[in-house]
Amino acid sequence: MNWNRKKISFFLKERPDRFKPEEANEMNLKRLEKIDFSGNMHIIENKPTKTGMILIKKGDLVISGINVEKGAVAVYTGEDDLLATIHYSSYEFDENQINIGYFKWFLKSKNFHDVLLTQTKGGIKTELKPKKFLPLEILLPRIDEQKKILNKINDVIDEINDVINSFNNVEDFVNKLCQSILQEAVKGKLTADWRKENPDVEIASELLKRIKTEKEKLIKEKKIKKQKPLPLITKDEIPFELPEGWIWCRLGEIQSHLEYGTSVKSETDGEIPVFSMGHILNGKLVYRNFKYTTIANKDIPRLYLYNNDILFNRTNSWELVGKSALFNDENNKYSFASYLIRIRFLFVSSIFMNFVLNSIYFRKSQIEPQIIKQCGQANFNGTKLKNTFIPLPPLQEQLQIVEKVDKLMHLCDELEDNVKQAKEYSGQLMEAMLREAFDGEKK
Repeated sequence: MNWNRKKISFFLKERPDRFKPEEANEMNLKRLEKIDFSGNMHIIENKPTKTGMILIKKGDLVISGINVEKGAVAVYTGEDDLLATIHYSSYEFDENQINIGYFKWFLKSKNFHDVLLTQTKGGIKTELKPKKFLPLEILLPRIDEQKKILNKINDVIDEINDVINSFNNVEDFVNKLCQSILQEAVKGKLTADWRKENPDVEIASELLKRIKTEKEKLIKEKKIKKQKPLPLITKDEIPFELPEGWIWCRLGEIQSHLEYGTSVKSETDGEIPVFSMGHILNGKLVYRNFKYTTIANKDIPRLYLYNNDILFNRTNSWELVGKSALFNDENNKYSFASYLIRIRFLFVSSIFMNFVLNSIYFRKSQIEPQIIKQCGQANFNGTKLKNTFIPLPPLQEQLQIVEKVDKLMHLCDELEDNVKQAKEYSGQLMEAMLREAFDGEKK
């Protein structure tokens, strides 16, 4: 096979047009917002800029200097010229020398990664500007061979994508299964047999009385503030029938603390990690990318987290607001940001309550109808949260539900891990296929 070593400048020519911000703002052209990793161009209306801009014309190859290896490469097919920030570069190309479909796959391959490592000063740590990109030398087959290779790649990629789509369907099924488990849990269906075997446990109405008595005691001791009375739940408001021994209550009736996080700006340095809305994922807290606050923060120690506190996301995008996660860690070590609400319960299982708050029931009937959208964000405040309806089982049954859900969720986690591993293998297969396709020296 006849492969020749060529510089990328052999078949690509950078479009030289550059405009200062004031010039670009007067051109009234649409603007490239981003190229996603699937190679789709996202275009927005004319947007004022404070940075220099480049020009893109129909048929140009457009590359993101930051994400080129991830697939942020596209050919512009629109009729009207576009503007883009200088983080992009635009190229005319010689169709007699390069098949752009072939070249786009090459840019995503390990072969191109190796070219960057060996030929670019500083490796791939910096943005790939035209002055670094165009001089790179690659092995290039004839144009007819490029087309043959592209056809083979597309055939294999279609098969791999079919497999990945199957895995995605399984992943979607697992997510729905997890939600179904929570739904069965909060309706008492997982413990129907247990109730028959344990008819003499304390009923939930007695538990609610104990909670009320404890709250009154804490108020007298000035450990918590007196709360405004909550409206009674009428029969017409009841979302669904509960098992015998359960009771409907409002969340505000069973919590001792419900408070917003610290409004003091977190920094990259400090002694106390601060959980933010990005740390809540699938009903759990993720411990990464922390910002920090200090002991000097006026909200410390009041807003230290305690084991079994629940964090509720009160402000986020519409689909994420209302998510919650259980804090299960050391006391007096972490805090939380103002977009979160800390909930602390009395005499109930916080794990069970986290199940309720993350269930389809709670999302669809208690959160979504009362979400308010403002300035591109969705909001759900603490007052609304106190008024939400909670299906409350006896404490012993709560613990049984937690045990059953944990076992079922463990099986779901294993399924999910298997799917992720299979998708990783598919990705590795794709990488190996691309390596084989572009390894011209061994052909």
